[in-house]
Amino acid sequence: MGNKLIVGNWKMNGSLADNATLLAGVLNGLPAAGAARVAVCVPAVYLHQMQSLLKDTPVAWGAQDVSAHERGAFTGEVSATMLRDLACRYVIVGHSERRQYHGESDELVATKAQRALACGVTPIVCVGETLAQREAGDTEMVVKRQLASVIHTVGHCTSELVVAYEPVWAIGTGKTATPEMAQAVHAVLRAQIAAATPNASRVAILYGGSMNAGNAAELLAQPDIDGGLIGGASLKAPDFLSIVDAAGVAH
Repeated sequence: MGNKLIVGNWKMNGSLADNATLLAGVLNGLPAAGAARVAVCVPAVYLHQMQSLLKDTPVAWGAQDVSAHERGAFTGEVSATMLRDLACRYVIVGHSERRQYHGESDELVATKAQRALACGVTPIVCVGETLAQREAGDTEMVVKRQLASVIHTVGHCTSELVVAYEPVWAIGTGKTATPEMAQAVHAVLRAQIAAATPNASRVAILYGGSMNAGNAAELLAQPDIDGGLIGGASLKAPDFLSIVDAAGVAH
């Protein structure tokens, strides 16, 4: 895997003014080119702002969700074609919050990933187990099932995915998987991707469970952790930049 990839997931946060301030801080503080790849995934209403503020900068942008449909009578939905129109590089699919609050199934997540790929937008496919599933010893089975659905649907395009492992019990809770726990799951996912494509080395596997300025360096030093999907820490320029810096050192 090449340079580490650090993606900010702003979730349902932001305003035109706050976004401009945050991005100015991030762009001013970015380390020398080549240290790490950086992107922000923002609410759909701000994608046009990203296009104008981030064009010709080292920071890519993306959306947090995409419709499983191409077009038509789906009020409130945003299609992959629309994301491409706004020059999105990435879109998050299957985030645990979408699975939990919107009842998204493995099959729906796979269809969304397929739609994104068909439009040249890279899906960041999220997988992860709940605390109950971890305590039952089902972590490996759950994440493999979630990823298998996507691999089955996108087939030879598997090498175009980004995968994010986000233990649900560590999102927004302040709890983090130890680097060893995270690495163990990343290794399982790496083996699963390698079985599906000869180009497995092209797939970045990000860690997405409360990575922050304090723990980023240790997590990013693990052999199969290729970057981070950053929630709360991506809303503060100094915190986000410290993770980007740690990614550059870990490269």
